[in-house]
Amino acid sequence: MTDDEKQSRITHNGVRPALGALSGLLAGFAALAVAALAAALVRPQAGPVIVVGGAAIDRTPTPVKDWAVRNFGTDDKLVLQLGILAVLVLFAIGLGVLALRYRRSAAAGVLLFGVVGAAAAISRPDSAGFTDALPSVVGAVVAAGVLFLLAATLRTAASGPCAPSGAGRAGSATAGTAAEAGTESGSGPSPEPGWDRRGFVITATAVAAASAGAGLLGRALSGSTSRDAVASRAGVTLPVPASRAAAIPAGARLRIAGVSPFVTPNKDFYRVDTALVVPKVDAAAWRLRIHGDGVQRPLTLTFDDLLRRELIERDITLTCVSNEVGGSYAGTARWIGVHLAGLLAECGVRPPSRGGRADQLVARSVDGMTIGSPVEDVMDGRDALLAVGMNGRPLPFEHGFPARMVVPGLYGYVSACKWIEDIELTSFDSYDAYWVKRKWAREAPVKTQSRIDTPKPFARPKAGPVMVAGVAWAQHRGIDKVEVRIDDGPWQEARLAAEDSRDTWRQWSYDWRATRGGHTLTVRATDRTGEVQTAKRTGTVPDGASGRHSVVVSVD
Repeated sequence: MTDDEKQSRITHNGVRPALGALSGLLAGFAALAVAALAAALVRPQAGPVIVVGGAAIDRTPTPVKDWAVRNFGTDDKLVLQLGILAVLVLFAIGLGVLALRYRRSAAAGVLLFGVVGAAAAISRPDSAGFTDALPSVVGAVVAAGVLFLLAATLRTAASGPCAPSGAGRAGSATAGTAAEAGTESGSGPSPEPGWDRRGFVITATAVAAASAGAGLLGRALSGSTSRDAVASRAGVTLPVPASRAAAIPAGARLRIAGVSPFVTPNKDFYRVDTALVVPKVDAAAWRLRIHGDGVQRPLTLTFDDLLRRELIERDITLTCVSNEVGGSYAGTARWIGVHLAGLLAECGVRPPSRGGRADQLVARSVDGMTIGSPVEDVMDGRDALLAVGMNGRPLPFEHGFPARMVVPGLYGYVSACKWIEDIELTSFDSYDAYWVKRKWAREAPVKTQSRIDTPKPFARPKAGPVMVAGVAWAQHRGIDKVEVRIDDGPWQEARLAAEDSRDTWRQWSYDWRATRGGHTLTVRATDRTGEVQTAKRTGTVPDGASGRHSVVVSVD
């Protein structure tokens, strides 16, 4: 072998794996783009990343979910999607390199991913059936074909680096066939250094262009559905509620830097759910069905039907069961909606205490989520709402447009169904909702909690007057007292802001004469039933965290 031939082989052996990896990436790109186009034609929620991500969420152990919410907050879904894409990239690279010697095996590996995606699509709670499997299957078939073709151009042998084009192509076909037979079985000679550079470039360019076109077309088609939903929301004018919320008392809002605002702006309101992609529902096409045990007059409502009903407006604080002690997953908004108990009564539903047959209300969202609420609580006179408005505007898509449930005093996972489309009356014994199947409690009233908003942990305030302040909540019971303790000293009563209603949190403050050194500040609340916030620390599972919030500061 001449020096030139040796150098050619070295260069070839270094370039081929890189081009194999590129082939895998192009095949992966083609899969996702074609699948996106197919999903746009079938159902946008059937895209492989969405269905695989949803299946991953469904099967993730509760402690892991809690860890993700705690560490990534509302970005947990973005992190999951990026993780799925990263795994796909790694596998695409691996299959591309494998295809250099084992084209059929690599293509089969791609098809296996399609099977996984199809299985995930069919198993989703909101699955529309086998049609949801089409995007994953079509994407995988296209990707397998792309990888097979690109690998063929890299496996084609030439008679030499300077062979005439005609002879090179004739020899390539023969050698390529021989190499295919040998390498697929793991025996026989390796391909010669030559490869079809022109064929690879043309094929790769065509694949990239076609994939980009398919992806853009899929995005445009999916976007048209979203645009209809956005337009429907923009066209909503909320009627004036028949029962307006009372004005928030002037003394309910403390003017203290660092304290959470009494009313949480929509953009800052916490969001914890399992939807990888926020559902965008066209209000004109939306329907709500009420049916089940004890429903004497089943009802189907349109969004306009809701708006024509008597609406009420209430200030209500919501809390997520994933909220750790001192966490931020609580917020207050002014909600507008239909009184849910009245709607159920209109359908002939009675609570168990009055002889009703059903003790559980199962709410289903458009993305397949199921949330079970106690019928007794929903109909006990509290302001349980089928909400259509939030802080004076139609619900944001992130918070459930066109309609959602809001039930004061219950954690969100047993009450706050967003994007609701179905209400079924049943019993707790006959049906377990989504979170109950994952070892959360069937019933979960909000626990009495308080939080220090200022000073922040590890703050370094100056010695002298320091304002300690925060919020406390015990929805549907109300907050009666908040106390602060410095280190191991006695409990000192804090000043409570005025109460808006027992369904909202209350701000509080405490004037502390800070002395130099390290200190631990602890807060506890007492609700209207006389229950004092417990010192016993528990995690969020199965029915919400308990314990007292404390912060450590160093006073200069």
